[in-house]
Amino acid sequence: MAFHAFPERTAPGLQPRSLEVFANPAGKGGHKQAATSEETFEFDLINRWQRDLPLETEPFQKMGEAHGRSGRDVLAALRRLRRNGVVSRVGVVLTPSAFGFSTLAAVRVAPEQLDEVAAFISRMPEVNHNYAREHDYNLWFVLTAPDRALIEAALRSIGEVSGCVPLDLPMLSGYHIDLGFDLTDLPIKSTRAVASRLGPMSLDPSQRRLLAELQSGLPLVQRPFARLGSMVGMHEGEVIEQLRQWLATGAIRRLGVVVQHHELGFRANAMCVWDVPDDEVETVGLQMASIPGVNLCYRRARVAGRWPYNLYCMIHGREREAVLGVRESLVTRLSIDHFPSAVLFSGRRYKQCGARYAER
Repeated sequence: MAFHAFPERTAPGLQPRSLEVFANPAGKGGHKQAATSEETFEFDLINRWQRDLPLETEPFQKMGEAHGRSGRDVLAALRRLRRNGVVSRVGVVLTPSAFGFSTLAAVRVAPEQLDEVAAFISRMPEVNHNYAREHDYNLWFVLTAPDRALIEAALRSIGEVSGCVPLDLPMLSGYHIDLGFDLTDLPIKSTRAVASRLGPMSLDPSQRRLLAELQSGLPLVQRPFARLGSMVGMHEGEVIEQLRQWLATGAIRRLGVVVQHHELGFRANAMCVWDVPDDEVETVGLQMASIPGVNLCYRRARVAGRWPYNLYCMIHGREREAVLGVRESLVTRLSIDHFPSAVLFSGRRYKQCGARYAER
């Protein structure tokens, strides 16, 4: 897999004017920018359809009807947004534990070696996110694989190259995970915070073929589920029904437009962590997940003597001060200022893509 280091401000090929409208819809001084009708349409599409994409034979036509536009208009806009880097893909966001194994990991790297080690890590197919963060452990990455042994082998290789035994921090409970961004200001919230603990499913060959194709996103054609079916040997109706089942069980977190938050103006993000007693962490985690501004919230394993924290939340904002403001608000609201904590702002984004649990 080729290594790509993404700049923090603008993705390659991104149209500056479209990015400016998305990133600052109110404009300087609170005045609305003069967006074109197509920019307004694109904004509405990605704000409305990050979840609940219609499970119908012609989903893009159905999406268009909600905006008084045609399915062809929707497809053209989505292709344009994907080409410009605002949209990563249109498709599923999977629950890692339902299809395999995943972990968050980190290493401590000398600053002068950071780019070199990050490049090595980013080349690994098991790695789908790789960020520098402001901490003694300064390189953080997510690994996913159909088998835990593959993750362990990758971590051993990373330890040999980096000279640091990686922190291995598998998720134990998810309280609020990847529900998208409301571009008008606040993150999209679920109706109810629930601790999720799905185990790996047993997939038959046709399900595994479908999973392999879904990882890259839906084909941007009039009947995407029919196209998927033709690629994996399933009927269109079977594809739709399988997706419906995976959504119902929580194996698929959401089905819709997957955006790149940096390109949408959410240029500041922090991983906030706390050391919460085990008998309190679930209560605090569920409360934290319901607070506006919290994008992700989950419990992870500690590493004795090296990493004491077990409760995590991600906060994204347009500016660093906004992120810190959300954190201060939730600490006050939950009365958790007495728990040991840390704030890890992200630096360079070395890699960000969808996780892979099956290969074509």
